[in-house]
Amino acid sequence: MAISQDLLDILVCPICKEPVQLTADHAGLKCPKCRRVYPVRDDIPVMMVDQAHIED
Repeated sequence: MAISQDLLDILVCPICKEPVQLTADHAGLKCPKCRRVYPVRDDIPVMMVDQAHIED
């Protein structure tokens, strides 16, 4: 089961409040502004800052 589009439409980065985008491999949600990638585990987005990593 994938993340629903309705959920993706409301999720934002907890740091800069920008809408996040699903990564190409569907393993994370990336903020285009601060480049943090929040993991998706068992189809559940983990939107905690300490679980994110910054991608180049």
